[in-house]
Amino acid sequence: GSLVAAVLAHSGRLDKEDLGTRIGRLSRRGEVCNMINKKYNEFLPSMQSAEDLVSKVDGLSSNIDLLKAGIENEVQQDLNVAVAEFTELKQQLERDTLVLSILKKLQEFDTAIKDYNTALLEKKYVTAAQQLEKARSSLKMLESRKGFELKILKALGTELTVQTQNMLYHLGEEWQKLAVWKLPPSKESSSLESAMHSELHLRTVPSKEEEIAGPPVASVLQAFAVLGELHTKLKIFGQLLLKYILKPLISYPSLQPFTEEQSDVFILRFKCEEPNLDHSSPMEVFYKIQLVFEVLHKYLLNVPLVQPAEDKKECRVTLAELLGDMIWEELSDCLIQNCLVNSIPTNSSKLEQYIEVIKSTEEFEKALKNMHFLKGDTTDLLEYARNVNSHFANKKCQDVIVAARNLMTSEIHNTVKITPDSCVALPRLPGPATGDHLKMEKASKLLHNDMLNLENETKLSQYTFSLPTCRISSSVEKLMELAYQTLLEATASTDQCCVQLFYSVRNIFQLFYDVVPTYHKENLQKLPQLAAIHHNNCMYIAHHLLTLGHQFRYRLTNILCDGAATFVDLVPGFRRLGMECFLAQMRVQKGEILERLSSARNFSNMDDEENYCAANKAIRQVLHQLKRLGKVWQDVLPVNVYCKAMGTLLNTALSEIVTRIAALEDISAEDADRLYSLCRTMVEEGPQVFIPLPEDDKNKKYQEEVPVYVQKWMTFKELMIILQANLQEIVDQWADGKGPLAAEFSAAEVKSLIRALFQNTERRAAALAKIK
Repeated sequence: GSLVAAVLAHSGRLDKEDLGTRIGRLSRRGEVCNMINKKYNEFLPSMQSAEDLVSKVDGLSSNIDLLKAGIENEVQQDLNVAVAEFTELKQQLERDTLVLSILKKLQEFDTAIKDYNTALLEKKYVTAAQQLEKARSSLKMLESRKGFELKILKALGTELTVQTQNMLYHLGEEWQKLAVWKLPPSKESSSLESAMHSELHLRTVPSKEEEIAGPPVASVLQAFAVLGELHTKLKIFGQLLLKYILKPLISYPSLQPFTEEQSDVFILRFKCEEPNLDHSSPMEVFYKIQLVFEVLHKYLLNVPLVQPAEDKKECRVTLAELLGDMIWEELSDCLIQNCLVNSIPTNSSKLEQYIEVIKSTEEFEKALKNMHFLKGDTTDLLEYARNVNSHFANKKCQDVIVAARNLMTSEIHNTVKITPDSCVALPRLPGPATGDHLKMEKASKLLHNDMLNLENETKLSQYTFSLPTCRISSSVEKLMELAYQTLLEATASTDQCCVQLFYSVRNIFQLFYDVVPTYHKENLQKLPQLAAIHHNNCMYIAHHLLTLGHQFRYRLTNILCDGAATFVDLVPGFRRLGMECFLAQMRVQKGEILERLSSARNFSNMDDEENYCAANKAIRQVLHQLKRLGKVWQDVLPVNVYCKAMGTLLNTALSEIVTRIAALEDISAEDADRLYSLCRTMVEEGPQVFIPLPEDDKNKKYQEEVPVYVQKWMTFKELMIILQANLQEIVDQWADGKGPLAAEFSAAEVKSLIRALFQNTERRAAALAKIK
């Protein structure tokens, strides 16, 4: 109440109307205070119990602090001492364990060496080798201990090496008794005579000492295997076997294996027989090689090498299998290169007979597999033999190219005469396929019915498209026959072989295009006759190439029947090759003619004897050159080519003479007479160079046709007329530009000749006036 009154007095803001309300509120607050006091009285015991717990905890904390202080002062020190003692004991235990293991390994090494020596004395080589390997394993384990090195290890390693070499020495002695080689001197290692002196002795029966406790063959070889030296020994043996027995049997057909069995040894040597062929057949070679392997398998190599393992099955490998792995690759290559390659047929008709070779190859490989020389998947020889079609095509193509090149590099001047009746000697080609034949027959009947009345009564000669008579190199004729024969061979071959042979024929002609002009370059430039023959050769080849593909078009494989089987694309190249060579020779001859005429002193001042002799000599040299060419080209070039060539060269000489004489400014009467004499020599003897045929009576026709081939012939004759004519005759020959003289000379040239021949008179002036 006092508290409420004080609050009210302090407030001073209470109104009389709010006093009752205020008093009500204060009474309610008194109730709240009473409830708080009640709760406080209930809480007070809990607080007292908590205070008791705090006091107890403080007591326990003090006790813990005392205990901790005791542990840190007394127990921790004892614990550190115990840990140190434990660590020391642990390290000592590890050292003792390591020492114990090393001593154990040393004991194992010593025991293995002792057991090895005992086994070696008893010739138990496998056991001895195994003990050496145990000793080696123990030594490796000792050497692998890092931080624990013993000086004795080096001595142990040396001892192990010595004992291993001792073991290998004893095994080598035993191996040398098993297989003894008697070889020729090293200088004779690759001849038939040296092969005759090679022998291999294989021991068959052990000696008396070995019958009691001696090692068998398997023991020696398995000991080698344990020591890891078997591969080296077998490799050496295999190389000797290849070099002195197997390869000679393959290379020399006359060499035959000869066996001789004695009481305790089996001898393998050779004997020489007269061979029937240069190369042995595969069947004979396989038989000889198989005989050698059978001997080796029986007396030496049929030895299983057993390597037992604790957790694995025994691994059995025969010595024959190991040797086969080492030498088979080289042996199969030798058999292929020196035997099977030579047996590949050179003619498709013999391919069927090659089945025998394939069968013998199968039997040979099967026999080697039965003797464990080959594994089941080894078929090198068989794959090669079965692929005979490909090998035949390759060999045939190679032989064709080699034969073609030999023909191309042979002498060109050995010739044969070709006439329109000549043809390549070939068997008659088979008729086209039935379907093609029916189509062609129907088409020909329809064409015949539709165009029956359009046939021309005038028919072409059978020689219209024939090559004219000429001479070609015999080597080129053989080359063309080779091409035809190869294509004929292709018609009877498989598709693959057919394509290869076809393109080999194309390669022949491409090779000719590249080889002949290069190989015979010097002779073709120097010798006119060879240039003419080469020209004929190229034209002869081009002539056949036009129809070569068409003749075989329907006989080749379908791949080539769709227009690919053609040689027409090569024709322009061959024609150009022949023409370029001959035209180059023509240019050389033209050059020589002009060079000789250049020594005629321009045909001026012929009244001077020296000048006349020089001009006459030049004319004679030119005629001699032309006659010599006429002889060397006689019966070589086709007549039309011969006449054109000789006409061109004679025309060159006449044109040069006309040009030189027409250029003279002063020609005296004596000069004119002598020039006429020189020109008459050319006119009289010039036609005599046209002798294309050996028969003289047949050459008159071509000598009479000189104006046809010599463009300047009539010009030259008109010049001769001018040299002997007077002014009136010259004017008459001109005939107002319509006479024969006007056809050969221009007005300026005629006027120049008149001024040179005649003095300046009124008559000359009148004549010159008429030349226009």
